[in-house]
Amino acid sequence: MAKYRVLFHLDEGAKGRADLALHNIENLITDLGQENVEVELVSNSEGVTAFLKVPNLHGAMVERLAAKGVRFTACENSLRQLHLTKEALVNQIEIVPAGVGELARKQAEGWAYIRP
Repeated sequence: MAKYRVLFHLDEGAKGRADLALHNIENLITDLGQENVEVELVSNSEGVTAFLKVPNLHGAMVERLAAKGVRFTACENSLRQLHLTKEALVNQIEIVPAGVGELARKQAEGWAYIRP
């Protein structure tokens, strides 16, 4: 059986929106099985602020999900616009040149798109 490939999109900085996205990812992995799913959460715009080290509102959950293979990416353009650096984000975050580009590429590759 082929792995399900699921792309989550977070473009808001509200704690509730990030909580929802992270819990959706956790529920997806529980439902489909960690071995059957490949997951990436792309953050852009204000969404990148959900993964700041200070205040660290989601670090433990990000760490737990990353250990299950979830990839977390943040938009370099958004970081620049918000005057943030990669060092300001929790360690599990990878930087991509443009969040919208990452979303477009993954969807073109057949990834399912979810924006909680």
